This record gives sequence, C-alpha cells and structure tokens, in this order.
Amino acid sequence: MKNNIYSISVSEINQSLKPNEGSFLQTPFWCQFKEAHGWKYLRFKIDAKVPVENGKRECDGDHMEDRSYEAGVLIRSFAKGLFSLAYVPLFPALLYECTAEEKIASAFEEESNEVLIDETLVTPETQSIEFANFISELTEALKPYLPKNCICVRYDPAVEFSTPFDRDAFNYGLKVVSYADRLHLKKARVDIQPPDSTQIDLTAEEEEILNRMKSKWRYNIRLAEKKGVQIEKVSGNDSNLSEKLDKFYELYKITSERDGIAIHAKSYYEDLLRRSAEDIAAGKDVPEVSLYLARHEEDYLGAIITLFSKTESVYLYGCSSNVKRNLMPNFLLQWTAMKDAKAYGSLYYDMYGMPPTDDENHPMHGLYLFKTGFGGKNIHRTGTWDIQLKAIYSLCVMAENLRAFWHKKVLKKIRGR
Repeated sequence: MKNNIYSISVSEINQSLKPNEGSFLQTPFWCQFKEAHGWKYLRFKIDAKVPVENGKRECDGDHMEDRSYEAGVLIRSFAKGLFSLAYVPLFPALLYECTAEEKIASAFEEESNEVLIDETLVTPETQSIEFANFISELTEALKPYLPKNCICVRYDPAVEFSTPFDRDAFNYGLKVVSYADRLHLKKARVDIQPPDSTQIDLTAEEEEILNRMKSKWRYNIRLAEKKGVQIEKVSGNDSNLSEKLDKFYELYKITSERDGIAIHAKSYYEDLLRRSAEDIAAGKDVPEVSLYLARHEEDYLGAIITLFSKTESVYLYGCSSNVKRNLMPNFLLQWTAMKDAKAYGSLYYDMYGMPPTDDENHPMHGLYLFKTGFGGKNIHRTGTWDIQLKAIYSLCVMAENLRAFWHKKVLKKIRGR
C-alpha cells in the first residue's frame, strides 16, 4: 500500500478567508452561482505537511512544513442521479515556487555552468512526482465528504506554462508517475476550462498597454471610436437590464449559429449579472459582473460579459452580429473593458480561451489572432485530470467522449463548419 506522504486532512468551512481573490472559479460567489444551476457546492480547509524544498525534499519529521489551503468543490449528478462526479476548478497549484525562467536559461549557457552547477533548479517537471501524489492523497481525504456514487474527482490544476511544449512535457510526467505509483490519475480527453489563454498586464499605464498591442489593433480601436461606435455598460441592478440582455442574447444566438458554440438559457446570464449586483449592494466582497454592448446608431454589433475581481478580470462570454463588422466594434469593446478592469484594480485581463498555437490550419485561428493581438502573455495550463473512484468511470468517460465527438465533429460537419 502506498505511504501517505503529505498527511492531508480536510474540514468543511462556511466562510472563505479571501472571497474575492485568486481564480474566479474558486470564489464562493462563482461556486454559489453554479450551485443555483445544478451543482452542489462544498468548501474545504485543507491542511497538509509538505517536504521542505531544500534540494532533497526529505520526508522525515525534521524537514516538513505545515501548509493550509482553501478550495471549493462542485458536485454534479448525471444519468438521472445514478452517478455523480466532483469537480475542483483551478486547484491545486504546484507545491514549490519555480526558478525564474531567466535563471534556468542562464544555467544552460556554457559560460555559466560552472557557477550554477550546484544550484537546484526547480521547474514544474521536477515536481511531477510530488504533484501527482498530492492530488492522489487530497482525493483520498475528500472521499468521505463525497456522494457514494461519485465516479471520479476531476481537477483543473492551477499550473501554467509559457509554451505548449512545456505543458505537454509536464503532463507526460504526470502520466508516467501515475502509472508507476498506481495513482489512477488520468488525463481527461475533454477539458472543462480552456487550457490555453492570453493575459494582458493591467499594472502598466494605459499608454503602455496600448503600445504592447499590435499596431493594427490600436488602429481598429481608434477606427471604431471615429466611426461612432458607442459602448454601453450594464450592471445587474440597472433598470434597463432586461432590455439590454435581450439584445445580448439575440447576438449570442447569431454567434452560436455562425460558430457552432453552445449557449446557456438567457436566465443563466441574467442570474449571474443580478447576483453580482445584489451582493455588491449588500456590502459583500464579490466579483463585479458586467455586460458591455457595442452599438452603432440603432444597430447592436457585439457584446461581452466580464467579471472583475481583485486578482483578475475575465472575458467570460462574447458575441457579435453579422452586420457592420468593418466598424471593428469588438476591438473597442475589449479595450473599454480593459480600462474599466484596470480602474477596478484587477492585475490582468484574461481573454479566457484560444487555440494553443499560431496554426493557420486550426479552425479557430482567427480567434487566436484576435486575442493575442492585444499584447498579452500566452499561458498554457495542464487541462483537466481525473482521479478514478469507481470502475464504471471508464464507461462514463467513453460516453462523454462520444458526446463530445458528436457535438464538436459530426454536428459541425453536418452544418458545414
């Protein structure tokens, strides 16, 4: 039997210590919103003993340190309640801080080898054994709190890489460790959260943020302003919310049909906006969710829904019409939201989802060009990983993969996309 390295214990908690910081997916606000739409929400304090990072990571009592974490867990039933799964979004992160990329690069320069040969270089890859085992032991600690019919615990780890190659190398290491240590940790074929994105640094001055964009993007922003595109910002407590949400949803249905994307019922987006506004009005420390619409004369040309927190701002949903696209409304929409996010105090603006590389043959290559043109830093997360709890898990995953294939491949082919 595998030894317990981390001595992990969990306990349910009712109140978060930092409700409006970190990934929005882990905020109580977001978890409670998802609970209102079919999920069950549990929140845990997680205590663990972790080997001290001293180059050896010895696991005896003299070289361990106490760590405390906080995480939300979402549970969803399916097959008419026959099975359920637990989902842990954007958690955990790596156990140890990585060596700066500049220092790693210099360590492999020929003239620097003699200087740095004795220095321990910490990378995600050097932590794959610890990370895989930590997830395995965390799952064991969570099991008593999960439904008896829970087939797996699904993780979207908060581990980021600068390149898809580095991400793939780390994921391969996790697979090897899982096989060698029999951890039942498996890479899911369908990722829940978009693993690839680009993030615009908002700590710089506005002029510097603009200068980091491609020149064509700055031109398009000015063009939209010059041509009279107006941006309307709507909050969940505005008297005209229902009217403006109708405009948003009309555009979203157009986008769904054009690009073959799935959308929620209109009530889903309305609840998200109203819930944020009501909580803020009640003095709660929750993210600010807003609707932005681009209008030219009487035509609504595009819309986005954003979420601002103390850590990040996120472009959650977006849509556009098929008319007056030459006025470049989407560029002005994003720039307006970025300026508001900066004023709010967010550290960066996350475009939230794009293809992993600049591949002209990718069906969403245009989306890659649009989002990266704003001058952000590209990030590549590990994607979704499962810890299997029940034998039936394999059959459920097979059904999940078939469903994804049907919607992403077959239906798009039938519709001519």
